[in-house]
This record gives sequence, C-alpha cells and structure tokens, in this order.
Amino acid sequence: MGAFKNWNDYGVFAQEIARQRRYIRTARSEEFLRAVAATCGVRAIAIQKDKLFWRAQLGNDWDTPEGSPGFEQAVCFSPKRMKPLSERAFEGRVNPKGIPCLYLSTTKQAAMSEVRPWVGAMVSVAQFKTVRTLTLVNCSLLHDKYFNLLLDRKFGEPMPPEKIDQIVWAAIDRAFADPVTRADDEAEYAATQTIADLFRSQGYDGVAYKSAFGDDGFSLALFDLNAAKQVNGLLFETKKIDFSFDESGNPYFITE
Repeated sequence: MGAFKNWNDYGVFAQEIARQRRYIRTARSEEFLRAVAATCGVRAIAIQKDKLFWRAQLGNDWDTPEGSPGFEQAVCFSPKRMKPLSERAFEGRVNPKGIPCLYLSTTKQAAMSEVRPWVGAMVSVAQFKTVRTLTLVNCSLLHDKYFNLLLDRKFGEPMPPEKIDQIVWAAIDRAFADPVTRADDEAEYAATQTIADLFRSQGYDGVAYKSAFGDDGFSLALFDLNAAKQVNGLLFETKKIDFSFDESGNPYFITE
C-alpha cells in the first residue's frame, strides 16, 4: 500500500500552503505531511565528518597590505561574513525568513553559480568541513524524472500505489531543485520550507538536493550553522557566463 493517495498530492499541498492557508492546514495537507514523514527514511544519507563542501557569497572585503598605505586590494570576505548570521536570514528554498541554515555545494562551480554573479562581479568562496557525521534527507534522487514517471502509465487504468509514491517524491525533488532568487514570490518557498521543517522535526540534520547549475553539482542545506566550519577563503572574478535555453511553451502567431 502506498503512502500517498494521489499522484498530484504535492501540487495540491503546494498550492494550498502558498495561496490559501499556511499555518492551520487542512486534513489533506496534514495527511500529505504524514506520508512524507513515513517515506523519507529510505532517502536518509550519511555525510561523514571532515567532508569538504563549498560556499560562495557575492562580493568581497578590502585589505591594505603591510607597508602599502593608501593602497587597497580586494580579498575574500572574513569568516564571520562567510557564515549566515544566527539572528537573521533572507528567505530561502529551505529556510523561512529569520531562521538561517547553512547552504553548501558539492562543487566550487555550483557554489559560485548559485549566487548569480554578473560578468566582472567578485565572488568570495570558501571550503567548509563537516565537524561530525550528519544525516540528511536526499531530495535529488528523482528531480529530473517527474514528467517521465507521469507519462509512463496506462491511461484509464488505476495507478499502482508504488508509482504514485514515486511521482510525488519526484515532484518534491523537482521543487527543491528549482532555482530561486530573492526577487521570487516568498509564497513559492512555503511548500519546501514546510517539508524541510518536517525533516528537522524528524531529527535530520538537513536536506540534500540537485543544484540547478552543472550536471554534477548538488546542494546541501544544514539546519545547524555550526555543523561545518570554514577552512579557507578564496576570491574569484566572474569572467564569463554561459546561458542555455529550451523552449518550454507553445509559440503563438499574430495574423492581420
């Protein structure tokens, strides 16, 4: 027997929590969250102590070299600036405003791309090392399988419960992988933030999900800001930005 009732359970949940009711939820949404809690355990992964990851921040500090008064050179942000402030935070895919988490990437390229630099922008980059073994929920398994799973079914026949569970988790994985900016509607974060909060309540240390940048890049969001410590700091200047486009809708034509 599957945990979820309908293949579109995530879509219904996301719509409700973003546009209708967020804190006092309907019975259907509460049932959906119970199903997430019941099935997320098989996605648990262990991140070992002393594992290295990358973090980037847009911008830089300035430093005056010894013996060179009046001359300043660009340097990487200080360690204090490279970690989120404990008392405040911008809205994120995993964290609500005011409740920070530590976002890391598995590759330097993904970390720098996540901050959306422009050509000529300076990017402060640092490696962070985990200080203990961490248990995360892996939301990267089916991030690119949603539509294939949805189409791979026989119309007119009942969908097997196992397939429903797969499609719902693929939708969750896809939602975590969607690129975000601070200009996005804050309500769009509500569903993934609520699911991440559920993971936290279940005792997990964070969420792993696919980065929108690079085929081999993955992102981590750690609930404990002290779960990893900075080991170095580097500064990069953005030299080139590559864009790729796929048509995602039907064109229209204007006739006289």
